[in-house]
Amino acid sequence: MLLSKLFGTKSEREIKKLIPIVAEINQVFDSLKTKNDDELKNRTFELRDQVIQARKQVDDDLSPSMDKGERDKLISKAEQDELDSNMVEAFAMVKETCRRMMGQSWRISGQETKWEMIPYDVQLLGAIILHKGKVAEMKTGEGKTLVATMPLYLNALSGRGVHVVTVNDYLAQRDAEWMGEIYRRLGLTVGFILNSMDNMQRREMYGCDITYGTNNEYGFDYLRDNMALRPEEQAQRGHAFAVVDEVDSVLIDEARTPLIISGAVDAPVDNTFMKLKPDVQLLVKKQATMVSDFVREARKLLDDDSEDEAGLKLLQARRGLPKHPQVMKVFQESGTLKLSQDIESNYMRDKKLHEVDDDMFFSIDEKSHVIDITEKGRNVLAPENPDAFVIPDLGELLLEIDERNDISPVQREQEKEKAHQLHADRSGTIHNFNQLMRAYTMYEKDVEYVVQEGKVLIVDEFTGRVLPGRRYSDGLHQALEAKENVRIERETQTLATITIQNYFRLYDKLAGMTGTAETEAEELGSIYKLDVVVIPTHRDIIRDDRNDLVYKTKREKYNAVIDEISDCNQRRQPVLVGTISVEVSELLSRMLKRKNILHNVLNAKQHQREAEIVIRAGQPGAVTIATNMAGRGTDIKLGDGVKDLGGLHILGTERHDSRRIDLQLRGRSGRQGDSGSSRFYLSLEDDLMRLFGSDRVAAIMDRMGVEDGEVITAGMVTRAIGNAQNKVEIRNFGVRKHLLEYDDVMNQQRQVVYDIRDQALSGENMRDTVSQIVEDYVADQIDEQSSLGSPEEWEWERLKQNFASHLLVDTNFENVKKGVNNPDVTSDDIIDWIISEAQSVYKVRESLIPEEVIRGFERFVILRTIDEKWKDHLYAMDQLREGINLRAYGQKNPLLEYKSEGFKMFQEMMADMNSVIVQRMFRTQLEGMDQAPQIQGRQVRNIQVQHQDTTGMGFTGQPQRSGQARRDQPQQAVRTPIKAERKIGRNEKIFVQAPNGKKIEIKYKKLQHFLSQGYTELDNA
Repeated sequence: MLLSKLFGTKSEREIKKLIPIVAEINQVFDSLKTKNDDELKNRTFELRDQVIQARKQVDDDLSPSMDKGERDKLISKAEQDELDSNMVEAFAMVKETCRRMMGQSWRISGQETKWEMIPYDVQLLGAIILHKGKVAEMKTGEGKTLVATMPLYLNALSGRGVHVVTVNDYLAQRDAEWMGEIYRRLGLTVGFILNSMDNMQRREMYGCDITYGTNNEYGFDYLRDNMALRPEEQAQRGHAFAVVDEVDSVLIDEARTPLIISGAVDAPVDNTFMKLKPDVQLLVKKQATMVSDFVREARKLLDDDSEDEAGLKLLQARRGLPKHPQVMKVFQESGTLKLSQDIESNYMRDKKLHEVDDDMFFSIDEKSHVIDITEKGRNVLAPENPDAFVIPDLGELLLEIDERNDISPVQREQEKEKAHQLHADRSGTIHNFNQLMRAYTMYEKDVEYVVQEGKVLIVDEFTGRVLPGRRYSDGLHQALEAKENVRIERETQTLATITIQNYFRLYDKLAGMTGTAETEAEELGSIYKLDVVVIPTHRDIIRDDRNDLVYKTKREKYNAVIDEISDCNQRRQPVLVGTISVEVSELLSRMLKRKNILHNVLNAKQHQREAEIVIRAGQPGAVTIATNMAGRGTDIKLGDGVKDLGGLHILGTERHDSRRIDLQLRGRSGRQGDSGSSRFYLSLEDDLMRLFGSDRVAAIMDRMGVEDGEVITAGMVTRAIGNAQNKVEIRNFGVRKHLLEYDDVMNQQRQVVYDIRDQALSGENMRDTVSQIVEDYVADQIDEQSSLGSPEEWEWERLKQNFASHLLVDTNFENVKKGVNNPDVTSDDIIDWIISEAQSVYKVRESLIPEEVIRGFERFVILRTIDEKWKDHLYAMDQLREGINLRAYGQKNPLLEYKSEGFKMFQEMMADMNSVIVQRMFRTQLEGMDQAPQIQGRQVRNIQVQHQDTTGMGFTGQPQRSGQARRDQPQQAVRTPIKAERKIGRNEKIFVQAPNGKKIEIKYKKLQHFLSQGYTELDNA
């Protein structure tokens, strides 16, 4: 703190260095006034040629055998150096173009709009920060949209296309039309991506120099491109530079949910949830009755001064049904919450918390979203077989079977299969039951989700918008559908998936802007390597941020909120009321109607009128209720005379889990030095307070003797609330980091598969690719036999059958078997011999079919097989992921287990893929010349895209379905069919570099195995 005062913050020091550059930009800007429009446009073309030439020069100078990754880095550096040298002039050209547009009007999203902006110095600072690949924190109303135009124009000079990431389609189109005039006047093209566009339109838009779109559209287009069967079906053309608007919303809030393209599974709809529903309803009803009794007994014990016994009953009630109305009511009373928490601490210290739960049918840990059915509950559900809801210990079952002497080896295997099936069935049933229990006890209609037109739709907790197409994972969504008696949707199978984190890591350079990034600087730095720089405001913020008001109950809080709205309304001061759920927004709306106060509601149910409602929110006397204003994207401009009334008043009805959302709500007022004010109303019943902060706040209120209906404002309370939010943010960071750790395993595999696929899709010489695949297949077969031991132990007959069925090669191994004991005859000699035979067979095949047809057929076979095997692999990895958490009960690290088994499965998939490709290449009959093009045009059908919500994310508290197949066959060494840039012998020694920088020597035949584990091939020329 002292160093910051002496030398300034990190951001202040960064800004100080950039001030001379801003002066240079303004100096060049002044000199451009004499240039005409055509001269500015021609200068754009000159600058672009310089950047492209800089790339080409380095590319030509580098050795062709250099590692591709290292080569790309050097070319990219040359490009960035050239862009840096042109930054001052480019930014000045954008500023001059803005000056020339002053006073001109054109239609933007159907509305006539006049241009009235020339970049301020602070906006130039923000633009420099973005070009440097950092995050610029700029407050609401500081003109972030204009700031982005300068680095976008500059980086578009690379000719590789740059992307702007917005939070919704409306802003993508609006900003492209609004700012597009600048780019067009300077000779660049601009486009935007909308959800409704077809592939041809998308391809055209990505072909523009600058493209606007949402993170979902970019991510899904990337996945779709890697499912394309022809190069012309691919829309994107690379990932050079992206500027992310509302960077914290996109890269952090959205990062908990992966992007998934899925297709319908042929299996019938699972009706397990409907079968289990009566049992769940019965158990919840019995528990509700029991919890009511606990509360009644606790009150009686408190009257008798039996505090310890009363505390136990209160604790049981809280762990039984924490959202039960009587439970929430009793904890409003002075001292009750602290009493139950003291008892809980005692039981946890003595490791006897299970004794608290034994009297109930089930227990709920609300913080971690875990439900545990007790023995009493199991007896109700299955009195004749209580073990029906217990997952058996698979290790013990298998050990018991191995120790039995009364069964044959065949029977032993059959018993093991039964044990595996029992484990899988029980795990699946218990998982579905738990999800249905969570649906009934933890998820509230019109809070976490809404029901519209017979569908359960998730409500975004950060923006308050309905998220069509998004579904909770792991069966939770089907459980909610069963609970609400709507049609249970068919299960889907993943065809392609990527996390937000790993998608945006594809970009050579990434930058972002937002009003509230500093609170998440650590995560942006650790995950995306993005530094946050706070840009000073153009005018000082004079908004009056008042202390929070805390009440004991929600009822008292809402009454106080209505009183303040009424007071502001009488003075004609506009009010923006922020809620965190649809339910609360509609409750306040009903209360305002009773007082005859005119108002607008903006929530998940009324989002169609969003732009109209937001524009009117700053008019005199306006009252607007909005569910989570984060990401709304439209500035609220004050009407005539509103500044004199105190500006826009922000009234928050609850603190959000994330401080950023609260700051964004506050930031809607006081833009550009306008007057304004804000205040939050809280109660001890709010979820954030109840779960993470109310013990501290309740203790403060008890000490101060606060009675029902009284309000408290104190710095200690505000700090306690901040600590509560910090706890939630730490937990959410853990969830996102956990998701990324698992997806990093998939990401390495995805890169290998997509690289192979891309080479097949765009490669001109398919013959070399086919030869490599044949070599890999033969090597896999021989290497597998070599692992069995000496040649006498090899399965020669199996080898003969495999080569005959896959390569149409009739192998006579008798002479080989005799010679293989000769030290001069190696397994490599056998591999070379079989490859030679296979090539002879394939040459005959090539001579009978026109080259264009067979090359097209090869491409189709490779693409189709990759897609089939990758889809099956994703399904297997999904199954592994769902059950991997159970390993924690066996004292194993689920993530390490996932990495280990996932890699084995990937090896199997790659070997299987090569095997199928070879068999199809050699055995498929092509009857006509026109057959390949017809096959080539097939498309994946019935696919849908989801930005899927994830629950659990691998935490051991939520046992999930375990149904993965056993994998105890010997593993094969795998080589991916990637063509080497020069012919290297399989046993030739080469050098690779480990992720930690260590250089090691390996045989060339092991290269792909090491690459898949993160190693880098060094220049072995």
